[in-house]
Amino acid sequence: MTSKLKTVAGRLRAVWMLLLVGIVLSVASPVFLTPTNLLNVALATSVAALLAAGQTYVIILAEIDLSVGSALGFSAVVTAMTLGTYGLVPALAAGLATGAAIGLVNGLLVTRTRMPSFIATLATMSVFAGLTLHLTSGNPIPVTDYDFQGIGQARFAGVPVPVWIMLVAFGIFGYVLARTRFGRYVYATGDNVEAARLSGIRVHRVKILAFVISGVLASLAGFIITARLSTAQPTAGAGLELDAIAAVIIGGTSLAGGRGTLLGTLVGALVLGVIDNGMNLLDVSPFLQDVVKGLVILLAVFLDRNVDLLRRLVPRRTESPVRTPELAQHI
Repeated sequence: MTSKLKTVAGRLRAVWMLLLVGIVLSVASPVFLTPTNLLNVALATSVAALLAAGQTYVIILAEIDLSVGSALGFSAVVTAMTLGTYGLVPALAAGLATGAAIGLVNGLLVTRTRMPSFIATLATMSVFAGLTLHLTSGNPIPVTDYDFQGIGQARFAGVPVPVWIMLVAFGIFGYVLARTRFGRYVYATGDNVEAARLSGIRVHRVKILAFVISGVLASLAGFIITARLSTAQPTAGAGLELDAIAAVIIGGTSLAGGRGTLLGTLVGALVLGVIDNGMNLLDVSPFLQDVVKGLVILLAVFLDRNVDLLRRLVPRRTESPVRTPELAQHI
C-alpha cells in the first residue's frame, strides 16, 4: 500500500506544488484561507479548468488544440443569439452543438488531411475568432434571461453553480478516461499510434471523438463566462487556450502522449488559480502574473523530463546484508 501511495504521489507532483503555494500564501495573507476567498479561487478556475479537461484528452493523444478559446467565444455568441429568439433549452443545445461541430472539424482536419494538429487548430482558431467578430460586428451581445444567468451567478448549497458544473464535468469525463474502453483506447493511441492501429483500435475515430469532447467542454465553459458577465463577449476566450495547456502540463500530462489524468489537470488549474489569487491579494503587479505562470510551467516540465536525474541526486540508504548462520561461522 505504501509503494502504491508513493507512485500516486509521484504522478501527481502538482499536488505538492499546490500545497507549497497554498502554505506560502496562507502565511503571507490571512485572507487566503477564508472560505469566501477559496470559493472565489474555485469560481475563477472553473472556466480554464473545463477547457483544460478537454485539452487533456487531446494532449494524451500527443496532439494539441489551440482553438478552444475561439470555440468558447463562437459557441457563446451562437448561444446568446439563439437565446434571445428561441429560449433557454434550444440555446443550450445550439451552444453544445456548435462546440461539438468545431471539435469535429478539428478532428477531421487532423485525421483525414493528415495536418499537424498545431497547424490545423491554429487555423481554425483564426477562422472562428474572425467569424465571431463578423457575426457580432465586434459588439457584445446582452443576455437578460434570468435562468441562463443562474448558470454563472447562482449558488447551490452555498457553492457557486460554475464550481458544481466543473466538478460534475471532471467526474464524468474523468470516469470515461480512466474506467471505460474509450479511455483505454485514448491512452493506447497516445502511447503508440501504430501499435494501437495494428491491435484493431480505430485511431482516427478516437482522435476525432477527443477533439469533439474538447469542443463540447469549451462550449460549456462559454456558458459559464457568458452567464457571469450577462453578455456574450466576442473576445471572451482569447488567450484562454494558453491557460488550459498550462494547467494540463502542470498537472503531469505528457506532451509526448500516453500519460495523464484529469485529476492532475484539475490540480494544475487550481495551481494557476491560486497563484493568480495570491498575487492579487499581495497586490503584485498583474504584469508579473504571466512571468510567474511561465516559471511554474518551466518547473513542471523540468520535473517531468528530469525525474530520473533528480532520483539519482537523492542519496539512497543502502541496506546491510543479512547474515546467514553459515556466513556467520566463516566470519
